[in-house]
Amino acid sequence: MTRMALGPSAHVDSFARDNLPPAEQWPEIRLDGFAYPERLNAAVELTDRMVAQGFGDHVALIGNGRQRTYKELSDWTNRIAHALVADYGVTPGNRVLIRSANNPAMVACWLAATKAGAVVVNTMPMLRAGELAKIVDKAEVVLALCDTRLMDEMVTCAKGSRFLRAVVGFDGTANHDAELDRAALGKPVRFDAVDTGRDDVALLGFTSGTTGDPKATMHFHRDLMIIADGYAKEVLGVTPDDIFVGSPPLAFTFGLGGLAIFPLRFGAAACLLENASPPNLIEIVERYRATVCFTAPTAYRVMLKAMGEGADLSSLRAAVSAGETLPAPVYEDWMAKTGKPMLDGIGATEMLHIFISNRFDDHRPACTGRPVTGYEAKIIGPDGAELPPGEVGRLAVRGPTGCRYLADDRQKGYVQDGWNITGDAFWRDAAGYFHFAARNDDMIVSSGYNIAGPDVEAALLAHPDVMECAVIGAPDEERGQIVEAHVVLADGVAPDPATVLRLQEHVKATIAPYKYPRRVIFTGALPKTATGKIQRFRLKGGGGAA
Repeated sequence: MTRMALGPSAHVDSFARDNLPPAEQWPEIRLDGFAYPERLNAAVELTDRMVAQGFGDHVALIGNGRQRTYKELSDWTNRIAHALVADYGVTPGNRVLIRSANNPAMVACWLAATKAGAVVVNTMPMLRAGELAKIVDKAEVVLALCDTRLMDEMVTCAKGSRFLRAVVGFDGTANHDAELDRAALGKPVRFDAVDTGRDDVALLGFTSGTTGDPKATMHFHRDLMIIADGYAKEVLGVTPDDIFVGSPPLAFTFGLGGLAIFPLRFGAAACLLENASPPNLIEIVERYRATVCFTAPTAYRVMLKAMGEGADLSSLRAAVSAGETLPAPVYEDWMAKTGKPMLDGIGATEMLHIFISNRFDDHRPACTGRPVTGYEAKIIGPDGAELPPGEVGRLAVRGPTGCRYLADDRQKGYVQDGWNITGDAFWRDAAGYFHFAARNDDMIVSSGYNIAGPDVEAALLAHPDVMECAVIGAPDEERGQIVEAHVVLADGVAPDPATVLRLQEHVKATIAPYKYPRRVIFTGALPKTATGKIQRFRLKGGGGAA
């Protein structure tokens, strides 16, 4: 399939379709087994269609002390959709940004905006105004819906924006006491959703670039259905009795799939936590008898310890691990304690969700598994030729979803000869199983979060105490990697713990706090090439602590 084969569009604002990559830069899209009608609205499929199928009284969302049925979710999202159109002038194709932690109100806003035909941009609650501004500018966002508890950075971003028309607050708690909630209150519970095309862009998923310049991945309405009808159906075998829980933010496509799309597609329930720390996850699993968990190995380690201390996590039938490499000892401990496998897998924002995974009946330690139905993968060398089993090379994948960057020259690097090159080094064994080796780039992956070193370096360099710096990912048993900063201090600044703390707090205040350097190493000079380029690979061989 090429861009030329796109079906009809309901978008009045054609920005998204206008900014798709040129046809010759698309990956090969293979849709065998994924047939959808020409007109498709993903939000309708996940709400109103579920009510029509008899799931109206089933619990859909749990969070902030309330449970909401599919009928309640349909009514709620239809009221909000009315408000977006009538009160805030949203037209099909407009980009609408949502800023919130994981809660039912965020899911409702995403579904409502999708019903109104908007292209939704979900964002992390920890992002600062400068980071939000890059997203707003790239996507030319016209409206932001923001949890009222997180307004400050959003308002600061809006003040300097030439695209953002308004910032509208919603109540992320269960009180419905904010501007958007009040606007929606008197609206009808029926809404004629925009009859979007299956090939209309529904979602822009932002992902960090190693340069610090964010990339926007473009996903169609059919793509949102494909990840449920593919991975969730084949690998997880979701049923209406399932209760999903997990830690990934809904702003990540991994979280949106695992904690919203997958459960809602099959009449199951999602339990959403604003603070999904391992102790909170454990408490929720025990209280609601959750059956499917999405989180990183870091959290599973804590869960294993808790089970050893008496926690009852026996309701979990599926423990999905992604975001960082699953160490074999964690997999083996989980198997020993539960008798069930951990489902390690790999996905990418560009691909929308997981495309290689272990299965309940086909799994092994230190192995990412085999391609999900509809996908195929291979290992290629520098020249693009496929490598034989056992040799480490670049992972290439293609299937029913694929990379489409919004107006971005990096498209040519990610897609080569119709294949998506994910940026991971893998090897394939003789039996066809794929094994992770390393990242091909300098992306730091810490507790499942992708962190671009240049973002952290820029924040540090903005502090007067820093003369030069270089940021790398250092191995860490709990988090996979941590951000490690090598810093050359300005004259007269003491290389002491007080300076470490001062720099760490400065980074937390400047960019999303999870990006701060957990280790700071002071040095007299950074290793450089003859032309002055910092040699970060030489820092990775070192160590030490502040």
